[in-house]
Amino acid sequence: MSIRIFVFIIIGIMAVAQLPSLQPLLVWQRPDIAHGEIWRLVSGNLTHTNWPHMIMNSLGLAIITFIFRRYLTSTHLALLILSISGFIGVTLWLSPMGWYAGLSGVLHGLFAWGAIQDVKAKDKFGWVLLVAVIGKALWEQVSGGSASSAELIGARVAVEAHLAGVLGGLLFAAAELIKKKIAIEN
Repeated sequence: MSIRIFVFIIIGIMAVAQLPSLQPLLVWQRPDIAHGEIWRLVSGNLTHTNWPHMIMNSLGLAIITFIFRRYLTSTHLALLILSISGFIGVTLWLSPMGWYAGLSGVLHGLFAWGAIQDVKAKDKFGWVLLVAVIGKALWEQVSGGSASSAELIGARVAVEAHLAGVLGGLLFAAAELIKKKIAIEN
């Protein structure tokens, strides 16, 4: 399956997750996770606060996957999305956050992972992209999220998810490098 078709499938899943009958069952909510609804650790990344939020993240997914398409297959993208989503879900569990919805943390993770791929490929902008995404995530920890984005999505921008996503993307890229090195040595 092509990346393009897979991205449309993910966007379709996010649209279905927005349905009023499903969204409350999927959003990341601490009390529900504490009561055993652990799927929310991942599914919360596929839900959104409103339709503009979902559309904004859908466009972000399309752009990021287009930029880094040479490194991706649909299977690899699925693994990245699931892994980074799970990492974000668990990381937020370790924070005081009580509620989360959105794909932006995953998008930050995909971007960080892609920047590492550019660095490995000796693309001259790889380091610039990597420093930019790390710098953005760190800056948001100090300054908070964008006020205009918060207004658009009708909620506080979850900058904790952005940082967790970047860390997840970097960890996933590091794990791939270690796996490849072990395979070469054996």
